[in-house]
Amino acid sequence: MMPPALVSNLQQVLLSRKGGDQGDQSEDSAEAAEPSSSTSAPDSTELIDSSKPIVLVTNSDGVESPGLTYLVEALVHEGLYNVHVCVPQSDKSASGHSVTLRETVEANSAEMKGAIAFEISGTPVDCVSLALSGALFSWSKPMLVISGINQGSSCGHHMFYSGVVAGAREALLCGVPSLSISLNWKKDESQETDFKDAVAVCLPIINAAIRDIEKETFPKSCFLNIEIPTSPLNNKGFKLTKQSMWRSTPNWQAVSSSRQPPSRFAANQQGLGLQLAQLGRDASAAGAARRLTTQKQNLEVIESVGASGKSKPSRVKKYFRLEVIRREEKQKSLIKKFASILSESFAVTPISLSPHTDTDIQMAASDWISAVLPNEQ
Repeated sequence: MMPPALVSNLQQVLLSRKGGDQGDQSEDSAEAAEPSSSTSAPDSTELIDSSKPIVLVTNSDGVESPGLTYLVEALVHEGLYNVHVCVPQSDKSASGHSVTLRETVEANSAEMKGAIAFEISGTPVDCVSLALSGALFSWSKPMLVISGINQGSSCGHHMFYSGVVAGAREALLCGVPSLSISLNWKKDESQETDFKDAVAVCLPIINAAIRDIEKETFPKSCFLNIEIPTSPLNNKGFKLTKQSMWRSTPNWQAVSSSRQPPSRFAANQQGLGLQLAQLGRDASAAGAARRLTTQKQNLEVIESVGASGKSKPSRVKKYFRLEVIRREEKQKSLIKKFASILSESFAVTPISLSPHTDTDIQMAASDWISAVLPNEQ
């Protein structure tokens, strides 16, 4: 039998501890409830006007591109659309319809007044695919995707290499109407303000496209590739064109191994997500590869150790740089016609995913251009 005084003291201690535990539990429950309420509430940046159509803008040049800046500013100024932007975080020109596989893609918010914007550590196709997946934004299908405005033309076979055209093509693959827009930029002649002029003259066709998409009269099964002349304000109107066979000639030049290749510079510019993904792959590889590099003028010999510890055969590494030249002799007349159109008129080319429907699409696009721009050819 314990003394009554000791029993009383123990009871008081137990009661005080019980009350403290209850208080701690109530505080913990309040703290636990706080983040759940914040996660359930919608992000303020995602609050959009449901009465306005959503327009997604992408490009291949990145968020600092003047073509993107002027285009987004104009769309926001119209006050008619919810403008969302999803662009590569670095220049992805000539990336074609490539996607990022087996790597982590990083998305960082970007500041663009009046728009919700993200930079993606991927290609233009990654940007459109991610944006339309519903994983990045609160929606998954905008009214229209606009890819551009690109610095440089995307005509002929360049459409197959062009990242800005690929962005519009990916949208069409996902069932969303799209436009790709490029400015025929000329070195030592074009100025940044030409992008502002380009936006001013192509904005009517953008507005017409959105209006007719709502009416379901916009051409289906194709997207429109719009080429803006070098001097946008001095143009002779729109011309409906077909994709030509024109292309530049690739010219590969061997370079010295002492010169750091561009690919290494690009690797240094990867986002944190890509770097972590790369570290993960390196760590999971069987043994850290040991490389012994002997630099010569145009030759590097590399010795590596595989998972079993056996040396692999020596490999030769060479560096090359791609330069583009024009085949003036074989395509002189075609180049002349190509240059004439781009220097004077807006070239609108309907691009189909199927080569067997070109005639029908050409007619549908021609009818639509004639309807929205009665004075054009």
